[in-house]
This record gives sequence, C-alpha cells and structure tokens, in this order.
Amino acid sequence: MIYDPELLDKLQEVEPGPWAGRVYRYMFGEQEPTRPNTRGARWNPPGVAAIYTTLDTDTLKAEIEYRLQLDVVRPRVSPQLYTIEIELSEVLDLSTRGVLQHLGLTDEQLAGVDYRACQEIGGAVAWLEHDGLLVPSARRSGGVNLVIFPTSQGADAKFELIESTELPLTETARE
Repeated sequence: MIYDPELLDKLQEVEPGPWAGRVYRYMFGEQEPTRPNTRGARWNPPGVAAIYTTLDTDTLKAEIEYRLQLDVVRPRVSPQLYTIEIELSEVLDLSTRGVLQHLGLTDEQLAGVDYRACQEIGGAVAWLEHDGLLVPSARRSGGVNLVIFPTSQGADAKFELIESTELPLTETARE
C-alpha cells in the first residue's frame, strides 16, 4: 500500500521509544496469544499483521463486551485472558488526543465503525517498521491499547506468556 507522504512525515515527527511492561489479550477457543490479526481491524489494514493488547484488564473487558455485542452468533466458549510480558524497542505513543489530531484523526473517526483513517495510520506505522503503537481505547475512556506489529520487531523484542485464565461469559453476553 502507498501511504500519504504528509502522514509519513507527521509520524516521523513522533519520537519512537522502547516500551516494556505487562499487557493483556483475549482470544477465543484454542487460538495462541501470539496469533496476529491479518484480516484488518481498527489499526491494521487487511494484510498487515497486528497483535492487539491492552494495558489494563478493565479496558480488556470493555473490548470483549463490545466484540460480543457485534457477534450475531455468540461464542460458546469463554475467552481466554492472557497476561503477557512485552519488551519492544520502537513504539510510537499515539495515545493522546493532541498527537492524534496532529495526524488528522478526529474523535469520531477514533470511535466510529469506519476504520479506514485508523488503518491508514497503523499501516503507515508498520510500513515505517516500528514495533507497535500505543493508542487510546475506543471502548473505554482513559484506556490504552498497545498494537504490536510482529513483522517489524527486532531481535531484542520479548513476548513472554505469564498467565492464562478463562474469563466466564456474562449472562448478558450469552443472550
């Protein structure tokens, strides 16, 4: 994909930095927590591999509830909550409103169901070969997600599974 040169210039104004800490991810069934999404989602266009994680479990639960509301057929298996220790060397922090506005992203685009503007930013970040990006959660005010681009990671990247726990589906989520 060809990215807007103005967007690429603006992204290069954001200083990448290392990021290390615990993140949380959910997967349904027997899917591995390292399995990237390549179909496309909010921050990755189709064909760009991304692993979506959150920095706290409250944001993770808000993301799960939203996902379950979208499903016409509810999953019969409960999601697995994975706690993962991450170390990345080049992450762009786009988690503040000011940075996103500088990139041309509006609050409506961030929260909306048309992902094209976010996908263009995420795809450009991956194209620039950054390990990932920190972004605000569209599902929980104050929540932050870490989107990891596994094909961009350097040899020093760390992705260590700490714990796996089944999260029971709430009665509302099963209806």
